[in-house]
Amino acid sequence: MLVIIGYVVVVGAVLGGFMMTGGHLAILWQPVEVLIIGGSALAAFAVSSGVKTLKATMGTIPKVLGGSPYDKTMYMETLTLLSDIFNKARRDGLMSIEDDIENPESSTLLQKAPKVLKDHHAVEFITDYLRLMVSGNLDSHELDNLMDLEIETHHHEALKPVDAVRKLADGLPAFGIVAAVLGVVHTMESVSIPPAELGKLIAAALVGTFLGILLAYGFVSPVANLMEVHVDESTKYFQTIKSGMIAFVNGSPPPTAVEFARKVAYSTERPSFLELEEHLRNAKGG
Repeated sequence: MLVIIGYVVVVGAVLGGFMMTGGHLAILWQPVEVLIIGGSALAAFAVSSGVKTLKATMGTIPKVLGGSPYDKTMYMETLTLLSDIFNKARRDGLMSIEDDIENPESSTLLQKAPKVLKDHHAVEFITDYLRLMVSGNLDSHELDNLMDLEIETHHHEALKPVDAVRKLADGLPAFGIVAAVLGVVHTMESVSIPPAELGKLIAAALVGTFLGILLAYGFVSPVANLMEVHVDESTKYFQTIKSGMIAFVNGSPPPTAVEFARKVAYSTERPSFLELEEHLRNAKGG
């Protein structure tokens, strides 16, 4: 919703200001300019991105426009899930969570956290490292290092669509200039027509530069920045899970391990100690 509101304000401010100076909106309607800029920019974007990055970008943009999933509710569910897992493992032994690891979709613990269950990356991250904890083949330092490496890989991989969209934004003004130059070429071919008609051709040519800059800095670049924000939020989310797991592996009691995880979250999404305590108490039925 915020993205739509932002786009409406951008268009309203630009077109409103243009009309207030006596400009006519009809001159801005130049389908040929849109074809030149949009077609060439998207084609160059596809060529420079490659198939993997292109698919990742097409899958990421709708999610970003729909809002970040890493809100306070997601963190509350995740911290509650970690608490349940840690308590069960401490009470009944690590082997007791084996069924939850192998069949997360049917796990009663994970079913209590529907937002987490929908995020296959989060489910995979949690279950994979629980599996390593159950096997007992890695100590806490090795597990910590492996988690850092995976989070770093995830971060860099998630930034590829961001870089691709940002490069698209950087190229749009140049394609706008291409469209404008072609319009000037057409204008120079028509110097014999009356000055009034010649002026319209020049105005139409300049629309290309206008569209390229507006699309770049009013629409595409903000999306790239928003995508980067979501990548950072995703990375912080996995760091939160990691902190809780490492604390538990190092021997911390479940409440302490969950508190380690809670403190790592961004302050804007982090539930307070009392909020989490009350939520955990309610989840246990009082």
